[in-house]
Amino acid sequence: MEEVSKKLLSLVEAAEPRLREISELESTKPILPGGWSHKQVLGHLIDSASNNHQRFVRAALQPSLDFPAYDQTGSVRVQAPQEADWTLLVALWTAYNRYLAHVIAHLPAAKLETVCRIGSGEPVTLGFLATDYITHLAHHLNQIGVADPA
Repeated sequence: MEEVSKKLLSLVEAAEPRLREISELESTKPILPGGWSHKQVLGHLIDSASNNHQRFVRAALQPSLDFPAYDQTGSVRVQAPQEADWTLLVALWTAYNRYLAHVIAHLPAAKLETVCRIGSGEPVTLGFLATDYITHLAHHLNQIGVADPA
């Protein structure tokens, strides 16, 4: 998991200064017509960090994990990132993901095959969840336009 952790840190280090360059006004505009704004996407990524943090830790502590499905639209609506300060969102996202990189680096190798069921989705392993988290994060950073070009 050390490589997954390093990849996460690399994504964060590359994206953070680019996120800070986005103005408060720009952060409120939809990325695509009718779609989420920068704030809403970053709010979704903070929520993803929070959900996956719990998944990682719980799966490492249990023989298997059954976790509820994730209502991304409802979560963004309830948490209202559109009304939050952009610098707060960037700081929280950055700090949370640096901590998640630490958590991922310390996941016990013996637990990486722990079966995880999220909602009605197909079962996956803890190792897959950690790797897929990076893929998901990179996808959304690309949407915002701050993904590392490398």
